[in-house]
Amino acid sequence: MYLPEHFAEDRPEQLHALIKAHPLGALVTQGIEGLDANHIPFELLAERGEHGVLQGHVARANPLLQQCTDGMPVLVIFQGEQGYISPNWYPSKHETHRQVPTWNYQVVHAHGRLVLRDDERFVRGLVARLTRAHEVRTEQPRPWKMTDSSADYISQMLTAIVGVEIEIERLVGKFKLSQNKAPGDIEGAAAGLDERGQQRLAQLMRAAEQPE
Repeated sequence: MYLPEHFAEDRPEQLHALIKAHPLGALVTQGIEGLDANHIPFELLAERGEHGVLQGHVARANPLLQQCTDGMPVLVIFQGEQGYISPNWYPSKHETHRQVPTWNYQVVHAHGRLVLRDDERFVRGLVARLTRAHEVRTEQPRPWKMTDSSADYISQMLTAIVGVEIEIERLVGKFKLSQNKAPGDIEGAAAGLDERGQQRLAQLMRAAEQPE
């Protein structure tokens, strides 16, 4: 990933926070049939290992299980807030006409090694934790839990999936939030995003540290 210094984010707590807030990761693998990508909601165990551990699951019918082997290097891409930035939002554009469109975004690349976990106890615990976390996030008045269905049905569903675990060896973050722009242009672009309903991206731009 192209990573200019002023867009680089290397604080572990910030990288972990993005993964937790946007847990749907693109798992990129290089198997016997070439490159592939699978989109998987991951649980981040931030305290395990040097950089954390990712856990998720895939369908047993997924060709990933035949094309990949334990220990192979993989990449998981997590994307945070993102949006188009019009040059018309920069006050300096109207003075100098020397601005062009761009796209602001946050991404984290997690590099590690894949381990397949064909283990009913592993996937049962993982599914329970993922369900519990995301039912809370959707503010259900009566959060769904695995015991809402029959034990036989849940066991049948669990046999149809296989766990995946990735010990993260390296995290690379790019938070492109107009840090290379003048304060007035940052505020102008943030105001433009506010008008389009993208308040969260605008807030992140205003809060981003500017290079000295």
